[in-house]
Amino acid sequence: MRKRVTETAATPEETGYENDRQFVTALNRGLQILRAFRPTDKAGLGNSELADRTGLPNSTVSRLTFTLLKSGYLVYDEATGRYRMGVPVLSLGYACLAGLHVRETAQVYMQQLANECGDGILLALGGRDDMTITYIACARSTGVISLQLSVGSRISLARSAMGRAYIAGTSEAERAEILARVQDRYPPEQAQEILDGIEDAAEQIRTKGFYTSVGAWQKDVNAVSVPFRSQQPDTPMLAFNLGGYAYSLPKERLENELGPKLVELARKVSRAE
Repeated sequence: MRKRVTETAATPEETGYENDRQFVTALNRGLQILRAFRPTDKAGLGNSELADRTGLPNSTVSRLTFTLLKSGYLVYDEATGRYRMGVPVLSLGYACLAGLHVRETAQVYMQQLANECGDGILLALGGRDDMTITYIACARSTGVISLQLSVGSRISLARSAMGRAYIAGTSEAERAEILARVQDRYPPEQAQEILDGIEDAAEQIRTKGFYTSVGAWQKDVNAVSVPFRSQQPDTPMLAFNLGGYAYSLPKERLENELGPKLVELARKVSRAE
């Protein structure tokens, strides 16, 4: 199997469901099409781009986009030959967010901490979406300069600070599945580097309660993250992240000030649920 380095949705072979009679491959492929869109795709995506991102054949993509178009989940721009997400997709997203009651509780504490931290800080709460982490809540400090991420943004599960905190906090079974997927998706040397980073994050969280990432995701971005398991049984595993550009978040500040504050924020949210 060809190694892939993009954060695409899982194939049936990767999940182990390809021989499960309950697994509807056509539905999974349609969802892969929708997952391929990113907030930065303001001009939309054509069939060839969707094929590249999903790994699906062009003919399959064409049939899927036609079906999603007729269902309203995609809209088509005849002038550009590109698709954009339709309003029904937005309704699904808001239905999901409405069911995550922890968002409302966390938002208050996140904004308080963001205000304390000074210019250029982005606080986020996110959960797993296949091999990515999706932001479900954000808070920014006052000022103009901050990371341009918001609710709905997706970042790497295996390479970001938030993703690695999530992996450290989740169950052994899910962690093993994620690690196996990393080994399948990346060339051996890169996979080993990522696995070492994930293990480092787990060790930091065991010893300090938080994970400090200095330029690991992007060279000019530093962050600190903690896993968050809600007291509510219907809430999925999540993670908090505090990040910003390296000049405003040196390692010493993350280690001595902001890491402990993020741990305390997670405790406050847990107590307030």
